[in-house]
Amino acid sequence: MAYYALLDENNIVSQVISGIDETEDAPEGYTDWEDFYGQQQGLTCKRCSYNTLRNEHRDGGTPFRGNYPAAGYVYDETNDVFYEQQPYESWTLNTSTWQWEPPVAYPDTGKWYWDEENTEWVEV
Repeated sequence: MAYYALLDENNIVSQVISGIDETEDAPEGYTDWEDFYGQQQGLTCKRCSYNTLRNEHRDGGTPFRGNYPAAGYVYDETNDVFYEQQPYESWTLNTSTWQWEPPVAYPDTGKWYWDEENTEWVEV
């Protein structure tokens, strides 16, 4: 089994589906399973890895496309990766892990929420 992300016209993931393993031949007239599922849905389709998170493979394999996506994730065509949409204007994208990072590290203990106006963590 393989997983595929269907993208809208802005390269935002609309849904993730399970499908035929990419090692199996696609039906006649299609270059691969991405092409098949994309044409069936009328959307761009990109294969993704359930085992990839923070640009690491959970089982020690080769990471694939940065992160396993969910609906709403961004597909970055230039870097061929998936990542969440930017949660706050002050956060920056770490291009090693493909995760958004706040300008101030999350505290070690307690429960906190991000205060964007003051760019700080506030204890709950």
